[in-house]
Amino acid sequence: MTRWNTSHIPDQTGRSAVVTGANSGIGYVTARELARRGARVLLACRNEARGAAALDRLRSEVPTAEAEFRQLDLADLSSVRDFAAALDDFDGDRLDLLINNAGVMALPYRTTTDGFEMQFGTNHLGHFALTGLLLPKLLATPGARVVTVSSMLHAIADIDLEDLNSVRKYGRWMVYGRSKSANLLFVHELSRRLAAAGSQIVAVASHPGYAATNLQTTGARMEGRRSAERVMELGNRLLGQSPEGGALGTLCAATAPHMRPDTFIGPRNGLRGAPASCFRAPWTKNDALSERLWTASEQLTEVRYDFSLPATP
Repeated sequence: MTRWNTSHIPDQTGRSAVVTGANSGIGYVTARELARRGARVLLACRNEARGAAALDRLRSEVPTAEAEFRQLDLADLSSVRDFAAALDDFDGDRLDLLINNAGVMALPYRTTTDGFEMQFGTNHLGHFALTGLLLPKLLATPGARVVTVSSMLHAIADIDLEDLNSVRKYGRWMVYGRSKSANLLFVHELSRRLAAAGSQIVAVASHPGYAATNLQTTGARMEGRRSAERVMELGNRLLGQSPEGGALGTLCAATAPHMRPDTFIGPRNGLRGAPASCFRAPWTKNDALSERLWTASEQLTEVRYDFSLPATP
């Protein structure tokens, strides 16, 4: 995968993809490039106005695109359920790619509609529930993949199973790191369970390196910390790569042939550059930890995964 770029994306004609958080940043670029290669793409976004604007932009940049927008708020499990239930008219019973991209970062403490800490609830629980609800479509699709976007900042914090909602202690960056560790633990356990069920679905993780998007500045802006916002803006200009560069890891994970389950794909040097298999903290491949997080996630979301393979005709 040395110097992998978008020219290496295989033809996606006939394939369908759901991309969460596709209204901007790496999510938008991911959706656009999949559409450019022929995939039918659904942009799943929280904000309806921004989602509709992103769809218009995508269609202007890729006039041949088969794309649509639907509203999805990962911080509201009823929205996740409604989205999944209404997806039957999107490419029938099949779904080739689920890109769990949407996320929030370093926010002041707040909770989701269901009372979960916002970063854990959005970045992990929302995608856990969505993947479980869409699993029947994925299981029915030969060659399906699930790509979950984590971060190199997962390495700053292991998951705390005794305080998943960070009630006892909250640090915005620590909790962000925990949510990204949860993403990797989810991919690890999902891969184990898919293999045990005999499924050929490939579950992998990716990270964008340091991509200059609005993700970095949102938390500071919400609190009115203008000096912190300026520091993040400066970091974006000096260190960040473009959203196009940041999306390469996700696109590679989603489309490169012979991708192995439970792989973590991102810039080789951690910040920018061509995607490759990269470092992940050892706790993110701990079987006992991933199983316990899975059990807790099923209890919190009330979404139970059914790995029964569809009957062959």
